[in-house]
Amino acid sequence: MSKRKNPIPLLIAAALVLCCCSRHTEPEGSVASPVTSATSAAAQTKPVTSKTTAPVTAAPETTEATKPVSADRNPLTGQAGFSAAAVGKRPVAVMVNNVRAALPQYGIADADVIFELPVEAGITRLMAVYADYTAVPDICSVRSCRYYYPILCLGMDAVYCHWGMDQTIAKETLTRTGIDRFDGSVLEGALFFRDEQRRQTYAIEHTGYLRGALLPEFMTKRGVRTDLMPEYRRPLFQFADEEIPLNDAQMPTREIQLNFSGAYYSTFRYDEAAGCYKKLHSGSPHLDAHTGTQLAFENVIILQTDIHTREDEYLMDVALSGGSGFYAANGGIQPITWTKNAETDPIRLYDASGAELTVSPGKSYIGIIGTDQLIRY
Repeated sequence: MSKRKNPIPLLIAAALVLCCCSRHTEPEGSVASPVTSATSAAAQTKPVTSKTTAPVTAAPETTEATKPVSADRNPLTGQAGFSAAAVGKRPVAVMVNNVRAALPQYGIADADVIFELPVEAGITRLMAVYADYTAVPDICSVRSCRYYYPILCLGMDAVYCHWGMDQTIAKETLTRTGIDRFDGSVLEGALFFRDEQRRQTYAIEHTGYLRGALLPEFMTKRGVRTDLMPEYRRPLFQFADEEIPLNDAQMPTREIQLNFSGAYYSTFRYDEAAGCYKKLHSGSPHLDAHTGTQLAFENVIILQTDIHTREDEYLMDVALSGGSGFYAANGGIQPITWTKNAETDPIRLYDASGAELTVSPGKSYIGIIGTDQLIRY
């Protein structure tokens, strides 16, 4: 089944895959570019382009509807048992290489949320987000920034970790926003390292890793703020207290597939016994090399938007102001809409009635995909 811009009613139809392939600025065999330091902070109400700089937009206000999550619940998953030391602290987001030559990655099975978006040449890149910055694992392979990832971080007040950047729109966005970040291209040997075992069989650009245990001390020494700003102390989503059973708004589905391009696609198969969706990477189980486990999510969130190749004919433009999409949990799927009204605003999800979507507690996969790409369920 496929989905276009209007999510209501739910259509059962097949769609043609339109692949947005382009020349790759940073080929799989290249090393990430050097970084320049961030110097300013700003936000805007519509997607960034290299030709525009918008005025500062205030961060979202805290209201009764955005009250903080219960202290014992993880703000990114809504699950109980969250570390008391991490309550009210900033999450950490890490760029992760997702090309086949870099598989399997490690450290990603511990992420609370994983974003997947297309980059050049039909491939995708992941951003793994961890609610507890004191318990981030070693993560490999860390890769470079594309401009839309730090914009997603700004909406969560997350500290951003990457290894290099493209030297056009990503560099401009990092500099303009002044986001708190750590870059492996200038911090290699301090916070980021090369996995010597992987270097025996992988190209060097697939061997960079973040040593998670060093993050807390490193953030303190560098003077990086660890407390969340008050306006971000509500949960990532409106979480239910317990798993939401299949309901009338959902169509039963056991398998979902997002075709980012002809070569790269993500498939989710529902495991009823485990109560989660197991992820496949382009037809094969998506594994974490350190845990040996397949990536699994209680929530699969699909956000559709305009994604197209920029005027330079290789980098991508991703509209992050909102659109339509799908939400899958507990073996069912339903249409949704979503918004992100400014760079500093979080993503908000809404059901068919227009009310804020209630999400099952658990880990979430968030795939942001072009409206011209195939989604099957």
